[in-house]
Amino acid sequence: MTIRLRRARRGAPFLASVLALSLAACGGGSDEPKAAPASDPVTQSAATATAAASTPAPLPPLGDWPHVTSAFPKEADIESRVEATLAQMTLEEKVGQMTQAEIQYVTPAEITQFHIGSVLNGGGSWPGGDKAAPVQAWLDKADALWTASMQDRLHIPLLWGTDAVHGHNNVRGATMFPQNIGLGAMRDPELMGRIGKVTALEVARTGVDWAFGPTLAVVRDDRWGRTYEGYSEDPSVQQSYGGRMVTGLQGKLRKDAAVNEKVIATAKHFLGDGGTTNGTDQGITVASEADLINIHGRGYYAALQAGVQTVMVSYSS
Repeated sequence: MTIRLRRARRGAPFLASVLALSLAACGGGSDEPKAAPASDPVTQSAATATAAASTPAPLPPLGDWPHVTSAFPKEADIESRVEATLAQMTLEEKVGQMTQAEIQYVTPAEITQFHIGSVLNGGGSWPGGDKAAPVQAWLDKADALWTASMQDRLHIPLLWGTDAVHGHNNVRGATMFPQNIGLGAMRDPELMGRIGKVTALEVARTGVDWAFGPTLAVVRDDRWGRTYEGYSEDPSVQQSYGGRMVTGLQGKLRKDAAVNEKVIATAKHFLGDGGTTNGTDQGITVASEADLINIHGRGYYAALQAGVQTVMVSYSS
Protein backbone atom coordinates (compact mmCIF):
# COMPACT_ATOMS: atom_id res chain seq x y z
CA MET A 1 0.00 0.00 0.00
CA THR A 2 1.39 3.39 -0.89
CA ILE A 3 1.82 6.21 1.56
CA ARG A 4 -0.52 8.35 -0.45
CA LEU A 5 -3.38 5.87 -0.33
CA ARG A 6 -2.80 5.17 3.31
CA ARG A 7 -2.95 8.79 4.28
CA ALA A 8 -6.03 9.35 2.16
CA ARG A 9 -7.98 6.60 3.91
CA ARG A 10 -7.00 8.12 7.22
CA GLY A 11 -8.31 11.51 6.24
CA ALA A 12 -10.80 11.55 9.12
CA PRO A 13 -8.44 12.22 12.04
CA PHE A 14 -9.97 15.65 12.45
CA LEU A 15 -13.20 14.11 13.76
CA ALA A 16 -11.11 11.98 16.09
CA SER A 17 -9.11 14.97 17.25
CA VAL A 18 -12.28 16.77 18.25
CA LEU A 19 -13.44 13.68 20.05
CA ALA A 20 -10.11 13.12 21.75
CA LEU A 21 -9.81 16.27 21.47
CA SER A 22 16.68 22.21 1.02
CA LEU A 23 17.94 23.70 4.11
CA ALA A 24 21.37 22.43 3.00
CA ALA A 25 24.75 23.48 4.39
CA CYS A 26 25.74 24.85 1.01
CA GLY A 27 29.26 26.16 0.79
CA GLY A 28 30.62 27.78 -2.29
CA GLY A 29 34.06 28.79 -3.43
CA SER A 30 36.93 28.62 -1.01
CA ASP A 31 36.92 26.24 1.95
CA GLU A 32 37.84 29.24 4.09
CA PRO A 33 35.39 32.04 3.34
CA LYS A 34 36.83 35.46 3.92
CA ALA A 35 35.14 37.49 6.60
CA ALA A 36 34.80 41.21 6.24
CA PRO A 37 37.20 43.18 8.42
CA ALA A 38 35.78 43.93 11.84
CA SER A 39 36.46 47.61 11.30
CA ASP A 40 34.38 47.77 8.12
CA PRO A 41 31.64 50.31 9.01
CA VAL A 42 29.37 49.10 6.19
CA THR A 43 29.48 45.51 7.43
CA GLN A 44 28.96 46.59 11.01
CA SER A 45 26.03 48.78 10.04
CA ALA A 46 24.40 45.98 8.02
CA ALA A 47 24.85 43.48 10.85
CA THR A 48 23.35 45.91 13.35
CA ALA A 49 20.40 46.60 11.07
CA THR A 50 19.79 42.88 10.52
CA ALA A 51 19.85 42.16 14.23
CA ALA A 52 17.48 45.02 14.95
CA ALA A 53 15.06 43.96 12.23
CA SER A 54 14.94 40.38 13.52
CA THR A 55 14.40 41.29 17.18
CA PRO A 56 10.70 41.25 18.12
CA ALA A 57 9.34 44.59 19.25
CA PRO A 58 8.57 44.92 22.97
CA LEU A 59 5.11 43.67 23.77
CA PRO A 60 2.61 46.06 25.35
CA PRO A 61 1.47 44.79 28.74
CA LEU A 62 -1.89 43.04 28.93
CA GLY A 63 -4.25 43.71 31.80
CA ASP A 64 -6.24 40.51 31.34
CA TRP A 65 -6.34 37.27 29.37
CA PRO A 66 -6.92 38.24 25.72
CA HIS A 67 -9.81 37.02 23.64
CA VAL A 68 -8.42 34.83 20.87
CA THR A 69 -10.25 33.87 17.68
CA SER A 70 -9.06 30.69 15.99
CA ALA A 71 -8.15 30.72 12.32
CA PHE A 72 -10.51 27.77 11.96
CA PRO A 73 -14.14 28.53 12.79
CA LYS A 74 -16.42 25.71 13.87
CA GLU A 75 -17.78 23.65 11.00
CA ALA A 76 -21.40 22.68 11.39
CA ASP A 77 -21.04 19.29 9.69
CA ILE A 78 -18.19 18.23 11.98
CA GLU A 79 -19.93 19.52 15.09
CA SER A 80 -23.10 17.60 14.27
CA ARG A 81 -21.16 14.38 13.61
CA VAL A 82 -19.33 14.77 16.92
CA GLU A 83 -22.53 15.34 18.86
CA ALA A 84 -24.22 12.40 17.17
CA THR A 85 -21.28 10.14 17.94
CA LEU A 86 -21.07 11.26 21.56
CA ALA A 87 -24.75 10.54 22.03
CA GLN A 88 -24.15 6.91 21.05
CA MET A 89 -21.09 6.33 23.21
CA THR A 90 -21.06 4.33 26.40
CA LEU A 91 -19.04 5.47 29.42
CA GLU A 92 -16.42 2.82 28.64
CA GLU A 93 -16.08 4.08 25.07
CA LYS A 94 -15.64 7.66 26.26
CA VAL A 95 -12.95 6.62 28.74
CA GLY A 96 -11.21 4.65 26.00
CA GLN A 97 -11.25 7.59 23.61
CA MET A 98 -9.63 9.76 26.29
CA THR A 99 -6.88 7.18 26.85
CA GLN A 100 -3.51 7.47 25.15
CA ALA A 101 -1.39 4.33 25.17
CA GLU A 102 2.33 3.91 24.50
CA ILE A 103 2.95 1.86 21.35
CA GLN A 104 5.26 -0.55 23.17
CA TYR A 105 2.56 -1.51 25.65
CA VAL A 106 -0.61 -1.91 23.60
CA THR A 107 -1.64 -4.43 20.96
CA PRO A 108 -4.02 -3.96 18.05
CA ALA A 109 -6.48 -6.27 19.80
CA GLU A 110 -6.41 -4.05 22.89
CA ILE A 111 -7.00 -0.97 20.74
CA THR A 112 -10.29 -2.53 19.66
CA GLN A 113 -11.18 -4.07 23.01
CA PHE A 114 -10.70 -0.93 25.07
CA HIS A 115 -11.80 1.62 22.44
CA ILE A 116 -8.39 3.38 22.66
CA GLY A 117 -8.49 6.85 21.12
CA SER A 118 -4.81 7.57 20.61
CA VAL A 119 -1.29 6.24 21.00
CA LEU A 120 2.11 7.85 21.30
CA ASN A 121 5.72 6.88 20.96
CA GLY A 122 7.69 8.58 23.68
CA GLY A 123 11.39 9.34 23.62
CA GLY A 124 13.32 6.14 23.11
CA SER A 125 10.33 4.29 21.67
CA TRP A 126 10.20 2.92 18.14
CA PRO A 127 8.22 0.27 16.24
CA GLY A 128 9.37 -3.09 17.51
CA GLY A 129 11.77 -1.34 19.87
CA ASP A 130 14.12 -0.89 16.92
CA LYS A 131 15.89 2.49 17.00
CA ALA A 132 16.86 2.03 13.35
CA ALA A 133 13.35 1.05 12.25
CA PRO A 134 12.83 2.00 8.58
CA VAL A 135 9.93 4.14 7.42
CA GLN A 136 8.03 1.04 6.26
CA ALA A 137 8.10 -0.35 9.81
CA TRP A 138 6.51 2.87 11.09
CA LEU A 139 3.86 2.64 8.38
CA ASP A 140 3.15 -1.01 9.12
CA LYS A 141 2.73 -0.24 12.82
CA ALA A 142 0.45 2.70 12.06
CA ASP A 143 -1.64 0.60 9.66
CA ALA A 144 -2.08 -2.18 12.20
CA LEU A 145 -3.19 0.16 14.98
CA TRP A 146 -5.44 2.22 12.73
CA THR A 147 -7.10 -0.87 11.29
CA ALA A 148 -7.77 -2.13 14.80
CA SER A 149 -9.47 1.14 15.75
CA MET A 150 -11.80 0.84 12.78
CA GLN A 151 -13.00 -2.55 14.01
CA ASP A 152 -14.79 -0.78 16.85
CA ARG A 153 -18.50 -0.26 16.34
CA LEU A 154 -18.23 3.55 16.08
CA HIS A 155 -15.32 3.50 13.60
CA ILE A 156 -13.47 6.39 15.26
CA PRO A 157 -9.99 6.50 13.69
CA LEU A 158 -7.04 6.23 16.03
CA LEU A 159 -4.59 9.12 16.34
CA TRP A 160 -0.84 8.57 16.76
CA GLY A 161 1.17 11.38 18.37
CA THR A 162 4.93 11.86 18.55
CA ASP A 163 7.44 14.31 19.99
CA ALA A 164 8.52 15.90 16.71
CA VAL A 165 9.71 19.15 18.27
CA HIS A 166 12.74 19.94 16.12
CA GLY A 167 12.11 17.61 13.23
CA HIS A 168 10.88 14.00 13.27
CA ASN A 169 13.71 13.23 15.66
CA ASN A 170 12.74 9.66 16.56
CA VAL A 171 13.06 8.39 12.99
CA ARG A 172 16.39 7.33 11.53
CA GLY A 173 17.17 9.44 8.47
CA ALA A 174 14.68 12.23 9.19
CA THR A 175 15.67 15.87 8.88
CA MET A 176 16.98 17.22 12.18
CA PHE A 177 16.78 20.90 13.10
CA PRO A 178 18.48 22.69 15.99
CA GLN A 179 16.97 22.46 19.45
CA ASN A 180 14.50 25.24 20.22
CA ILE A 181 17.04 27.35 22.09
CA GLY A 182 19.08 27.52 18.88
CA LEU A 183 16.05 28.29 16.74
CA GLY A 184 15.09 31.07 19.12
CA ALA A 185 18.52 32.64 18.76
CA MET A 186 17.91 32.92 15.01
CA ARG A 187 15.05 35.39 15.52
CA ASP A 188 13.41 34.21 12.29
CA PRO A 189 9.64 33.54 12.53
CA GLU A 190 9.32 32.84 8.80
CA LEU A 191 11.88 30.07 9.07
CA MET A 192 9.78 28.44 11.79
CA GLY A 193 6.94 28.07 9.32
CA ARG A 194 9.25 26.37 6.83
CA ILE A 195 10.59 24.04 9.50
CA GLY A 196 7.02 23.18 10.48
CA LYS A 197 6.18 22.25 6.89
CA VAL A 198 9.20 19.95 6.56
CA THR A 199 8.49 18.34 9.92
CA ALA A 200 4.83 17.76 9.07
CA LEU A 201 5.71 16.15 5.74
CA GLU A 202 8.13 13.72 7.34
CA VAL A 203 5.83 12.88 10.26
CA ALA A 204 2.93 12.23 7.89
CA ARG A 205 5.07 10.00 5.67
CA THR A 206 5.54 7.63 8.62
CA GLY A 207 1.79 7.32 9.18
CA VAL A 208 1.75 9.52 12.28
CA ASP A 209 -1.03 12.11 12.58
CA TRP A 210 -0.03 14.35 15.44
CA ALA A 211 3.09 16.30 16.44
CA PHE A 212 3.59 17.27 20.09
CA GLY A 213 4.91 20.73 19.33
CA PRO A 214 5.64 23.59 19.42
CA THR A 215 7.03 23.89 22.95
CA LEU A 216 6.25 27.40 24.18
CA ALA A 217 8.03 27.40 27.55
CA VAL A 218 9.45 30.80 28.55
CA VAL A 219 12.57 29.94 30.51
CA ARG A 220 13.09 31.97 33.68
CA ASP A 221 15.86 30.01 35.41
CA ASP A 222 18.82 28.54 33.53
CA ARG A 223 19.16 25.81 36.13
CA TRP A 224 16.18 24.11 34.55
CA GLY A 225 17.60 21.05 32.81
CA ARG A 226 15.20 21.47 29.88
CA THR A 227 16.13 25.06 29.12
CA TYR A 228 17.05 24.03 25.57
CA GLU A 229 13.38 23.21 24.90
CA GLY A 230 12.37 26.88 25.10
CA TYR A 231 12.90 29.33 22.25
CA SER A 232 13.87 32.15 24.57
CA GLU A 233 13.53 33.82 27.96
CA ASP A 234 11.90 36.69 26.04
CA PRO A 235 8.15 35.96 25.61
CA SER A 236 8.03 38.09 22.47
CA VAL A 237 10.02 35.38 20.70
CA GLN A 238 7.50 32.71 21.68
CA GLN A 239 4.68 34.93 20.52
CA SER A 240 6.33 35.52 17.15
CA TYR A 241 7.16 31.82 16.68
CA GLY A 242 4.16 29.92 18.06
CA GLY A 243 1.68 30.70 15.33
CA ARG A 244 4.19 30.27 12.50
CA MET A 245 5.16 26.78 13.64
CA VAL A 246 1.53 25.75 14.07
CA THR A 247 0.67 26.93 10.57
CA GLY A 248 3.66 25.11 9.13
CA LEU A 249 2.61 21.87 10.77
CA GLN A 250 -1.15 22.03 10.17
CA GLY A 251 -1.58 24.13 7.06
CA LYS A 252 -5.31 24.51 6.48
CA LEU A 253 -6.09 21.08 7.98
CA ARG A 254 -8.50 19.07 5.86
CA LYS A 255 -8.91 21.95 3.39
CA ASP A 256 -5.19 22.15 2.67
CA ALA A 257 -4.15 21.28 -0.89
CA ALA A 258 -1.44 19.08 0.65
CA VAL A 259 -3.63 17.61 3.40
CA ASN A 260 -1.74 14.30 3.35
CA GLU A 261 1.44 16.21 4.21
CA LYS A 262 0.02 17.94 7.30
CA VAL A 263 -0.41 16.90 10.92
CA ILE A 264 -2.18 18.15 14.03
CA ALA A 265 -0.03 20.45 16.19
CA THR A 266 0.16 20.81 19.97
CA ALA A 267 0.93 23.91 22.04
CA LYS A 268 2.74 22.83 25.21
CA HIS A 269 3.16 22.70 28.19
CA PHE A 270 0.30 24.79 29.53
CA LEU A 271 1.19 26.74 31.65
CA GLY A 272 4.37 28.07 33.23
CA ASP A 273 6.61 25.04 32.66
CA GLY A 274 9.64 27.29 32.18
CA GLY A 275 9.13 29.21 35.41
CA THR A 276 9.48 26.63 38.16
CA THR A 277 11.14 27.65 41.43
CA ASN A 278 14.92 27.13 41.25
CA GLY A 279 14.46 25.65 37.79
CA THR A 280 13.29 22.33 39.24
CA ASP A 281 12.02 20.05 36.50
CA GLN A 282 8.34 19.21 36.97
CA GLY A 283 8.41 21.58 39.92
CA ILE A 284 6.19 24.40 41.13
CA THR A 285 5.80 27.71 39.35
CA VAL A 286 5.03 30.61 41.68
CA ALA A 287 3.83 33.56 39.61
CA SER A 288 1.29 36.33 39.67
CA GLU A 289 -1.59 36.20 37.25
CA ALA A 290 -0.06 39.21 35.50
CA ASP A 291 3.12 37.21 34.87
CA LEU A 292 1.14 34.23 33.61
CA ILE A 293 -0.65 36.54 31.18
CA ASN A 294 2.32 38.61 30.04
CA ILE A 295 5.17 36.08 30.20
CA HIS A 296 4.12 32.46 30.17
CA GLY A 297 0.96 32.82 28.11
CA ARG A 298 2.35 34.81 25.19
CA GLY A 299 3.18 31.91 22.89
CA TYR A 300 -0.24 30.37 23.36
CA TYR A 301 -2.12 33.40 22.09
CA ALA A 302 -0.39 33.14 18.73
CA ALA A 303 -0.71 29.36 18.58
CA LEU A 304 -4.43 29.44 19.40
CA GLN A 305 -5.03 32.21 16.92
CA ALA A 306 -3.29 30.09 14.27
CA GLY A 307 -5.77 27.33 15.04
CA VAL A 308 -3.68 24.84 16.99
CA GLN A 309 -5.87 21.78 17.48
CA THR A 310 -4.54 20.52 20.80
CA VAL A 311 -2.96 21.90 23.97
CA MET A 312 -0.88 19.73 26.31
CA VAL A 313 -1.12 20.41 30.03
CA SER A 314 2.10 20.99 31.94
CA TYR A 315 3.90 18.42 34.08
CA SER A 316 4.68 21.25 36.54
CA SER A 317 2.31 22.82 39.05
